[in-house]
Amino acid sequence: MNVLLGLAGSDESITALRRTIDRTSEIGDDLTVAVLEKADTERSQEEMYRQAEKLLSEAEVDAELERLQGDPGASLVDYAEQGEFDQLVIGGGTISPMGKIQLGSLTEFVLLNAPTTVKLVR
Repeated sequence: MNVLLGLAGSDESITALRRTIDRTSEIGDDLTVAVLEKADTERSQEEMYRQAEKLLSEAEVDAELERLQGDPGASLVDYAEQGEFDQLVIGGGTISPMGKIQLGSLTEFVLLNAPTTVKLVR
C-alpha cells in the first residue's frame, strides 16, 4: 500500500507517525511523510522533520520525507492529489467530556477534501 502521512506539530501527529512506522515495518507499505507548516502547534516544522527522521532511522524504515509550505490542509490535500496514494494518515481528534470526538480545523478539512481514504489516528 502507498501511504501518505500528514505530520503537523501535535502530540497526536507523533502518535500517528509511530503507529504508521510500526505498520510499515510489519507490512512493508511504501511511506511518504509530509511535514506540514503550521504556526499554532507545539512544535515547529523543522523540529517535526528531525523527529520523523529520527524515528524512521531507529525503526530502519525507508520513507520519503517532504516539507509542505502554505496552508497545511490545502497543501496536504494537493500533495495527495498529485501522488498515487492508497491511504492518507493524519493524527487528530480529542474526546469531549461527553465522549464524542472533536476534530480540529486541519483534520476536518482533510477528512472532507482528501481524494483518497483517510485514516484518523487518535
